[in-house]
Amino acid sequence: MLPSSSNNPQQSSAVIQTYEGHPTYSCSKCSAVIDEVISKSFSGRDGRGFLMQSAVNVKLGRREERSLLTGVHTVADVFCIGCNDRLGWYYHKAADPSQKYKESKYLLERERLIKENNWKLDE
Repeated sequence: MLPSSSNNPQQSSAVIQTYEGHPTYSCSKCSAVIDEVISKSFSGRDGRGFLMQSAVNVKLGRREERSLLTGVHTVADVFCIGCNDRLGWYYHKAADPSQKYKESKYLLERERLIKENNWKLDE
């Protein structure tokens, strides 16, 4: 059985959850499991990004207003709790009503994730 992913953006526990025997997205630096993709057609700071409903084994930086491709958003950088590498950001609030669907979701950069258990990143 899969452990439930945390929707708590303040999660900072050093306990690392795993999904044994199931395909996962993980931190490319330390292999901590992250998981749960909604869309692969987003842009991060360093290229393609994945919009994720939730993420485990992460902690948030400070909240700030940031001008992104789709407008101004209130976001916080997301860091891996295994190695403290910056993975992307968390959407706290979107100013534009058409972007509200991003609120309470994570944008994680493709180059900072790896797929494990025989997945390919292009799937």
